[in-house]
Amino acid sequence: MNNYYSFGRIFLTIIMAMCLIIVPWPSFLASINPDWVLLVLIYWTIAVPERIGIFHAWTIGILIDVLTGRAFGQYALAYSLIIYFCLIMHKRLRQFPLPQQGLFIFLCLLFSQMLLFWLNNIQRPVQLHTSFWLPVFTGTLCWPLIYTTLRHIRLSRRTK
Repeated sequence: MNNYYSFGRIFLTIIMAMCLIIVPWPSFLASINPDWVLLVLIYWTIAVPERIGIFHAWTIGILIDVLTGRAFGQYALAYSLIIYFCLIMHKRLRQFPLPQQGLFIFLCLLFSQMLLFWLNNIQRPVQLHTSFWLPVFTGTLCWPLIYTTLRHIRLSRRTK
């Protein structure tokens, strides 16, 4: 019973992150909107690597591709590669304080943005703007909030 409950929490947090991606934000907020789904996936991969893996990241990436109308497989590739790195590093990342984790998150988000830009540029030439970097910085700044919120959600059942 506890396994279903914990998987339900993971599933609901990913669904909520997907909703944050498609919410019609004002133009300023839309340009700084971080990749919420990737941040949630990274947290769950670090916290419970036996539950979230590369297949889950790939499947959720395909869903994000469909949800956002991007070319099929862009987010799936980016999410799979980043979750692979998180699975390799999860034991070390658990020991890091939040500022060091923030540096790792920054590098993951930067890699994701650069990979998505490269894949878009293969399809058609795309101009690189300064607003391209804003979601990376806002995602890094949001990491402590996401970490503490999801940690509270994960550990809330244990204290009862």
